Amino acid sequence: MNGKDRPATLADVAAASGVATSTVSRALSNPGRVNAVTRARIERAARELDYIPNSQARALTSGRTRCIAVVVSDITNPFYFGIIRGTQQQLKAAGYTQLLVDTEESDELEDGMLHKLRRSFDGVILAASRLTDRRLTAVAAEIPLVAINRQPRGVPNVFIDTPDGIAQAVGHLVSLGHRRIVYAAGPETSWSNERRWRALVTAADSHGVTSSRVGPFAPRQYAGAAAADAVINTGSTACIAFNDLLAIGMLARFGERGVDVPGDLSLVGCDDIFGADFCNPPLTTLTAPVEQAGRTAVAMLLARLDGGAAPVGRQAATLPTHLTVRASTGPAPVAAAESPAPRGRG
Repeated sequence: MNGKDRPATLADVAAASGVATSTVSRALSNPGRVNAVTRARIERAARELDYIPNSQARALTSGRTRCIAVVVSDITNPFYFGIIRGTQQQLKAAGYTQLLVDTEESDELEDGMLHKLRRSFDGVILAASRLTDRRLTAVAAEIPLVAINRQPRGVPNVFIDTPDGIAQAVGHLVSLGHRRIVYAAGPETSWSNERRWRALVTAADSHGVTSSRVGPFAPRQYAGAAAADAVINTGSTACIAFNDLLAIGMLARFGERGVDVPGDLSLVGCDDIFGADFCNPPLTTLTAPVEQAGRTAVAMLLARLDGGAAPVGRQAATLPTHLTVRASTGPAPVAAAESPAPRGRG
């Protein structure tokens, strides 16, 4: 250390290496501007003194914090764990710090936090933003960002293709004889929620079966009881839930009400979160490369920060999903399977 009960400063390094403080600053922040011999002497002194750069001071002089904000709508939702792991790994490898922000499913809180913390980060990853497309586009004009599961025009984004997975789920249910499929909807402010519902309608129409919708419901396990009751009232034999947390809550309620899954009703979730395969019965659900989405979003954002804009062809990326079939889906009840397939939406 420097012989004192305090961390070494830039001035200590300058004194030890026999140069001005400004030269030390340049050598450590922009090595190419200092000759090799002087730079080596400064770096040696910094190591001997265990000098740790002050990131806040560096941010003031460089305008860069080396920090990226990762904004999620609900930190307790296991779906975001994969995204957070992916962003953390990619940012760490690039020498950046991750600032994690939970907006509690609130568009107002999300908007406010982005502006309140603006000086604390260089850019932002927005996972499943609750902002409107118009507002998201406006924010992207002010702050370097990449959106996950949003596709506003002109905003770099990574899209997890759950609508295609919904189409796979509908085809799976139809192959089992189901003719009435209900969607347990998520939050009205969720962009993904509407895309999943539209995909279900399109797929159901193409197979000549009925689709209906109940909700909206909070995308959390506690909302599953109300969702299950609403689904029972529709008379449908199959349900696709907005996400796995909602579906897991529904499974518990179906058990309480004596509804056999999948004997009386088949259930499909979305996200394949940790625990989806531990349910009773294990949950059929949509699986996606969630960690890859986080890594891809970081790569796109850092390319923009380093080069001023996302490279051509990297303004958007689409990642596939697939249906993972487990025991929560099965053949439709005999009476339902034998009845004619009704057309249109209920």
